[in-house]
Amino acid sequence: MTAVTQPTPLPKPVTTLSRDDARRTALRAQGLLGAPDRRAGVRGVLRHLGAVQLDTISVLARSHELVPYARLGAVGRPAVEAAYWGASPVSAPAARPHSFEYWSHAACILPIEEWPHFAFRRRARRARGHRWHVMADSERSCAAVLDRLKADGPLTTSELGGGRNGGEWWDWSETKIAVEWLLDTGEVVCTERRAWKRVYDLAERAVPDDLLHDDLDDAECIRRLVAQAGAAMGVATRADLADYHRLKGEQVDAVVADSGLVPVEVEGWGKPAWADPAALTAPPRGRHRTTLLSPFDSLIWDRPRTERIFGFTHRLEAYVPRPKRIHGYFAMPLLAGGQLVGRVDPAREGSTLVARQVSMGGPKAITPMAQALREAATWVGCDSVRVERCDDPKLAAALRTELTHMGD
Repeated sequence: MTAVTQPTPLPKPVTTLSRDDARRTALRAQGLLGAPDRRAGVRGVLRHLGAVQLDTISVLARSHELVPYARLGAVGRPAVEAAYWGASPVSAPAARPHSFEYWSHAACILPIEEWPHFAFRRRARRARGHRWHVMADSERSCAAVLDRLKADGPLTTSELGGGRNGGEWWDWSETKIAVEWLLDTGEVVCTERRAWKRVYDLAERAVPDDLLHDDLDDAECIRRLVAQAGAAMGVATRADLADYHRLKGEQVDAVVADSGLVPVEVEGWGKPAWADPAALTAPPRGRHRTTLLSPFDSLIWDRPRTERIFGFTHRLEAYVPRPKRIHGYFAMPLLAGGQLVGRVDPAREGSTLVARQVSMGGPKAITPMAQALREAATWVGCDSVRVERCDDPKLAAALRTELTHMGD
């Protein structure tokens, strides 16, 4: 008779959090409640969040620019790029990089200190043997890329010889397949984007010596990532912890007891949760940020978590056919008073920020929406705001009036 394995009992919660406690804890952990750490700046935001997602869509700005803007306010966009990539003049010796790009929640900018933590993923990619593209002669192609980088320094795909064979975007050249494979497995690293193109370099040259190692075993890598995700979210379920760096649930299960996170119960969640002990030491208080959020912001990138915490259903409609869109191509949720109270699909026409589609939860959202639109317009160099459509005519009229008063 086969013995039945009993599931490991869950530890007893150390405390119970109300829904509001959990929401405020999450906001503070994400840097959206309380005084912003302006001295640490963009690099401080990156270190604390642990991952900032990249995406090709650029409306007001690219998503990785919108993330620090939401937390710090109108940081100059060139300053944001410089803070991430730390680019040095061509004539200067290589500076210690502050970040690198790799696969986390998606393609993300990550603090350079996290390089060792992704050894488990590099090993897994290496063991698989290929990506979705297969090279005709992997040994020769990879050696050619490494030789070029060694001889000529950091290069883009174009500088390496071109990324495509001339067909569709997925019809990659052998060189492109090789350099992306080397990126996946850690022989090559991207520590900069230039005109949105990845700049590849040898990992042994770009990653500081004290970090350039893969000696952490898989369990330790995952334990550190779970601890980091818990600190960045404040309070989280098993699924939340897994989603942050796209781990598997069973991987979280194997390490969460040793992660330093503590078990808690959250009113209405109906699932076990874990909290960062530091987040429980003092009630989350302070000023709430009023801002528009990128759909790829880590506060809301996990849709089930967003619905659970804020009661707000949101999805990116950029890939939805235009006639089926409800809120617009790149609808950005409005955060105000610690709640998600509306959304806007923005665009730019010359020096005008156009709110193509606006939705608001009620009259209380009018002033915050006007404030957020004005601030965003100023940040991207626009001197006026035009509301094109709104799902409520009365709210639309009041919003236009508020914007006019703010512009006086």
